[in-house]
Amino acid sequence: MANRHLARSVVLQTLFEWDTTHASQIDALTILARNVAEFGGDDADQPFMVNLLKGVLSKKDDINLIIEKAAPEWPLERIAPVDRNILRLGLYELLFADRSQVPAKVAINEAIELAKTFGGDSSGRFVNGVLGAIYKELGEPGKDEQGSKKVKREELPLEEMGGAIVYAKHNGQYYLALVHDVFGRWTLSKGHIEADATPEVGVTRVLKEELGLEVKVESRVGENEYVASHPEKGKVRKHVWFFLASSQFEPLVLKKSGGLDDAKWFRLQDIIDLNFYDDMLPIVTAAVQKLLDKTSTHA
Repeated sequence: MANRHLARSVVLQTLFEWDTTHASQIDALTILARNVAEFGGDDADQPFMVNLLKGVLSKKDDINLIIEKAAPEWPLERIAPVDRNILRLGLYELLFADRSQVPAKVAINEAIELAKTFGGDSSGRFVNGVLGAIYKELGEPGKDEQGSKKVKREELPLEEMGGAIVYAKHNGQYYLALVHDVFGRWTLSKGHIEADATPEVGVTRVLKEELGLEVKVESRVGENEYVASHPEKGKVRKHVWFFLASSQFEPLVLKKSGGLDDAKWFRLQDIIDLNFYDDMLPIVTAAVQKLLDKTSTHA
């Protein structure tokens, strides 16, 4: 019977030796073969181990960048080698693995277990914090995936969230304020809405906290709802209200976040070249259309 936890342990030990001895990728495969012979493992798992090792090494630069941006207070060289390579392994499975074979929650939990087994006293908390922040705040890969135990959607805990596409007029042109995440996507600023606040009030607070902008909420441009797998809370139903909001054209001050690394103003004509998440495209399109309608009305 295949033992994927043991297989990941062998790959982790290989990554650790590869990292600390500055070995090449070819050397890493030799190290893996030696570790498989020493620590054992099912024959059925050997292709999994080889593919996992090759995958982590091929995406190393991308993964390192994500770690650096997700944990800016911990430069990569200051992270313990074991923790550093657990994060590499976990992030590879979280972001690049086949979601049908490795659900997001499995990737996170496996990394945490490796940290508890091979790391120091605080390794589990550290790995959980970094992977959890990346998973929860941005992209949320596998957010619609269903586990083996079926729970009715309406029975899941509900979290109300609000977001906005903010515009400002500058030199006679409309500009949009967008945020960039560590996965390389431009998206909308959004956050939790307190239970006693309306979506409009909540969005105003979120934009002030995340971008330092005072905004005036004008109209709703869409909403979506999805099920997210939180590494600690389990499945949560998130409902997001999106609005068009206006602001003064002023420097954006991005709140330090584990998932966001940039914020910029873009002219309307430049939006088409940006890399958005699929579920954000209808929201952005609706907001842009409202601004184009404003332009034609005032022409």
